[in-house]
Amino acid sequence: MKRIPWTGGIREEVLREWRGYDEAMDLDAGVHAAGAFIAAILRATNMEDSLQEELVRTTWKELAGDFIARNSAPVSVKNGQLVLRVTQPAMRFHLEQMKPMLLARIRGQLGENRIKSVKFTLG
Repeated sequence: MKRIPWTGGIREEVLREWRGYDEAMDLDAGVHAAGAFIAAILRATNMEDSLQEELVRTTWKELAGDFIARNSAPVSVKNGQLVLRVTQPAMRFHLEQMKPMLLARIRGQLGENRIKSVKFTLG
């Protein structure tokens, strides 16, 4: 912490002796915004992906439409790869054909950097 140098005034000298230290120049010098630490902690613990999963789950029905949303569901997001559980092989084939369009919709809604690819699993 930076200190204001002693200027030689009687008031400053009395306050300095009474407190036992010099007056601080900038009280906010050691204060950091919590947002930077929270973002770093989320990245370090891979919690960013879990927050992303919740966002994908809440917007999936809107993105895919009613019929597709009834027959599929987001399972996870890991390292930018969205995994979708599909109810039957025919729906999986249909979604594989629609993959570029679905990926474009997902990226448009959630941002270009968040989802990089889509993978389908039966279940």
